[in-house]
Amino acid sequence: MSHSPRLVLVVNSGSSSLKFTVLPAGGGAAILSGVAECLGLAEARLIVKENGVKTIVDLVRGDHAEALATLFAHLDEDALLDRVAVIGHRVVHGGERFTESVLVTPRVIADIEAVSALAPLHNPAALIGLCACLEALPGVPQVAVFDTAFHQTMPRAAWTYALPQALYRDHGIRRYGFHGTSHRCVSARAVDLLGLDPDDHGIVVAHLGNGASATAVLDGRSVDTTMGLTPLEGLVMGTRSGDLDVGVVAHLARVGGRSLAEIETLLNKESGLLGLSGLSSDCRTLEAAADEGHPGAILALEVFVHRLARHIGGLATSLPRLDAVVFTGGIGENSSRIRAMTLARLAAFGFDLDETSNVTCVGGREGRISRGGPPVAVVVPTDEEGLIAADAARLAGIGGAEGMVVEEIADVPVRLAV
Repeated sequence: MSHSPRLVLVVNSGSSSLKFTVLPAGGGAAILSGVAECLGLAEARLIVKENGVKTIVDLVRGDHAEALATLFAHLDEDALLDRVAVIGHRVVHGGERFTESVLVTPRVIADIEAVSALAPLHNPAALIGLCACLEALPGVPQVAVFDTAFHQTMPRAAWTYALPQALYRDHGIRRYGFHGTSHRCVSARAVDLLGLDPDDHGIVVAHLGNGASATAVLDGRSVDTTMGLTPLEGLVMGTRSGDLDVGVVAHLARVGGRSLAEIETLLNKESGLLGLSGLSSDCRTLEAAADEGHPGAILALEVFVHRLARHIGGLATSLPRLDAVVFTGGIGENSSRIRAMTLARLAAFGFDLDETSNVTCVGGREGRISRGGPPVAVVVPTDEEGLIAADAARLAGIGGAEGMVVEEIADVPVRLAV
């Protein structure tokens, strides 16, 4: 391998897309990024963004293996491929088996498969990308970083559903939480930014985007969160309903004649901001429409904020005190309107919005958006790729541990029933 500065490839594999970023192993700005989209379809293509230039390559087979092979060929042409020292993979669900990021071994792959029933839309896709990387670059160590791992510190009372406990013992039905990578990196940055004691603080992080969740973080540990067994529970999202009386499901099946699959599609893809507004799942579109008096857009924003403020207030009860509320994610980082509406609903906590700072903290700019306190409100951009890269570099022992890792992963099976 080259003695040039080492690189980390971060891969986020979905069923029909594969996002990627190449970053320096020691930290810093991305060297390139992009996505393979429409995988499995005739219009499948790879898009690479590098130095302000976008390169688009049509894919013939249109599968994950071809997308990665095309990416690796591009990296090779740029003399970057032999500098990739480790590949970090985002894996949505680790169940109870994974409480932290891990080097990929045959046992790890088997364990990811074992919990895939808990995330049938996400984990199989992650395994496809992971195994394609193993097949294409068998000598490069791989690291799995789990969305659920950060939340494994929640107390039993926070993760237990009020169901017969045989369902937990036999089927693993409990609350797991998601967006853990974002909540972990954002909460740590907020502690630094606000000068809080790393061993004595209580904050609520609101990760707001097309997927949205909020987490109570006590002394750096997740103690409660809004998502549950799946990423459907909790806040209103772009197309997901969030919290719902489960009686609605039975009612739709009984009276509406809908199948379970149809109801799952309704709740995951046709609800949330899209369903409320009848217009769009994009908060920017809804804000513009609300300004024009669109009743559906106005309702969608009001319900989104009501649910968010209610959950922030509830999460605060899992903390001995509330030092800060942190906004992150596409909406949290860029919608000064949503932040202002939310803090207004949290008046009981004594937030004093700084309107100038609130308007200024957009487009990747961090900072406080409230006066006085505690508690205070702050905006912190998330950097999930950076955290995955840091975990991958640390676990791969960049600088000398590659031989041991290669020996461990050399016999990983790459043809899995996914």
